[in-house]
Amino acid sequence: MSISRIAQNLILLVFAAALLSSCVTNKKYVYLQKDDVNVKDLPKDSLMRTYDLPDYEYRIQPEDILSVRFESLTPQEYDIFNRNMMMQQQQNMNLAQGGALLIGELVDPNGEIVYPVIGKVKVAGYTVYEIQERLQQLADQYLESPVVKVRLINFRFTILGEANREGTVVLQNNRVSYVEAIGLAGGLKDLADKRNIKLIRQINGKTEVRYLNLLDENMVNKPEYFVYQNDILIVPALRQRPYRQYFGQNLSLVLSSLSLLLITISLFNNN
Repeated sequence: MSISRIAQNLILLVFAAALLSSCVTNKKYVYLQKDDVNVKDLPKDSLMRTYDLPDYEYRIQPEDILSVRFESLTPQEYDIFNRNMMMQQQQNMNLAQGGALLIGELVDPNGEIVYPVIGKVKVAGYTVYEIQERLQQLADQYLESPVVKVRLINFRFTILGEANREGTVVLQNNRVSYVEAIGLAGGLKDLADKRNIKLIRQINGKTEVRYLNLLDENMVNKPEYFVYQNDILIVPALRQRPYRQYFGQNLSLVLSSLSLLLITISLFNNN
């Protein structure tokens, strides 16, 4: 076999290897699959299957920040729960500027918040609705026709790695699935490995490490389907990423160099 023929085969081999190594199939890309990827004639306007959503009620932990509002007919000077009115008027502005700590009730390491007269109130381990009911019972003892509203205002998660927008996302809703949360973070990049996403979760005084497979539709039926306070997601890249990012970008340079080599060899052989 001539040298020029070897060079031609080498060019074809390099091109084929780059093409195959950079391919990402739908089975590595489409969220929440269930044996229906690449199926052309799926039934339309038909119920395919149902899942029972897992029970999810986030329970308050130390260092959470609660917004607690008391509204009543009691005169302001006798309202022991009344906060500075100027602070209440600036709540929306402070929240928008990341000032939740300035307007919220910080849950102390013992899982309590403090109020004048009534003292410490245990909130850790309870849901927002349970805390609201508990404070309502206390307010009924001191105020006239009170209404209590409780919200968790620093509910957030962090996403790192192959995400379009790395960073911490603050959520307005305490019941958010991971598919929704990733959407809020701008989605994942094309070369994100959705099968092996690392989840680091702080709960009950411990740090848990789990792995999520967002390609599996059965994910919607698992406890990990919902976001917890302070969750951290680390999204790895597929093995195709180095080829796409480094080798793929330089493929034209490699092919040009081989072509030049082939031309040089051909001219040398002709002479």
